[in-house]
Amino acid sequence: MLERVVRILEAFTPTDRALTVGEVSRRAGLPTTTGSRMVADMVEHGLLTRDDDRRVRVGTRLWELASRASPTVSLRELAMPVLEELHRAVGHHAQLGVLDGEQVLFVERLSADQAVVNYTRIAARLPLHMSSSGLVLLAHAPAELQERVLAGPLARLTPATPTDPGELRRRLADVRRDGFVVCPGYLHPEATGIAVPVRDEHRRVAAAVSVIVPNDDRARDHVPGLAAAARRIEQRLAAS
Repeated sequence: MLERVVRILEAFTPTDRALTVGEVSRRAGLPTTTGSRMVADMVEHGLLTRDDDRRVRVGTRLWELASRASPTVSLRELAMPVLEELHRAVGHHAQLGVLDGEQVLFVERLSADQAVVNYTRIAARLPLHMSSSGLVLLAHAPAELQERVLAGPLARLTPATPTDPGELRRRLADVRRDGFVVCPGYLHPEATGIAVPVRDEHRRVAAAVSVIVPNDDRARDHVPGLAAAARRIEQRLAAS
């Protein structure tokens, strides 16, 4: 039963936030009658909600319950003042990501109206090899996780997306040596992602803070400011 509930919730995506019961059932791999019954139960408990057109979406009750227990809440709250300063300085996107399984989960993103294109969203995920945040987190992840990711498959979004395991090993070594990574055109030809690690009080990498800026010869100029922002987040973590 719990697995079915999870599959129903996973039917919703950042672009498909409202679905018919039939669409939910099909995406969850459930018979329509079973899906309809479970959706009705989840609506009754506030986990889902119905629109006026009878389509359903994730309910605010689920957000409420998840927010109480999320281990990322305190990290996000402590990082927010620093992210806001970083966002004002960069003028495009500033975001915070954490390692979750074999993906990077973005727990915060600040953007501007005329900012360069950016595929990430709050609560969205990306494969670790595709993004600057993902590479920072992968570089400091356990060796077993690194080997699983490098074993593939490694999807490609643009010609610049790294998919060769040998190249990725070199990139990860560079991240550990340099303390940052610059990823021009990995997700979109017009955008460059830059990320640095954020460490906890035990010096373990707890998150990656990143900016998404235009893919030009000035992108690397943001590295010092990004590194300074990461140090301020670390100081706030230690003080808390």
